[in-house]
Amino acid sequence: MAEIKTNAMRILEKAGCAYQMHTYDPGDGIDGVSVAKKTGQDPAKVYKTLVTAGKSGQHYVFVLPVAEELDLKKAAKAVGEKSVEMIPVKEINKVTGYIRGGCSPVGMKKLFPTVIADTALGLESFLVSGGRIGLQIEADPQELAQVVGASFADILL
Repeated sequence: MAEIKTNAMRILEKAGCAYQMHTYDPGDGIDGVSVAKKTGQDPAKVYKTLVTAGKSGQHYVFVLPVAEELDLKKAAKAVGEKSVEMIPVKEINKVTGYIRGGCSPVGMKKLFPTVIADTALGLESFLVSGGRIGLQIEADPQELAQVVGASFADILL
């Protein structure tokens, strides 16, 4: 089998950010909690990537635990916007270059302002999408944040 290498992995390697790859069979569930179960991980350690648009039209990326919900008011405050809203699923590929279920905070078409839930600060490592369905990458949250220029904030409901 050919080695799996996504843009997200190439970017992490180029930046010197260590990571571990986890694969899973997407089967009937690509939601975050299903992915956590399939990879044998605690859902508190598996993070999803959500893309929003601010009132200004700027896009923002939020990375949070899969079982949690994004507080849109806290998210807007974290990026200095009056408000943010989720982008429609049909726009994910056009905006990020990724598809729903395979959206990584690393390697999007553009480097958007990114905020990681501050719960990640207590973790040695966390998992995010590796850039395709069926693939997760595990890395140090602070190292990954450096690669994408992310900040940490309280963004959870």
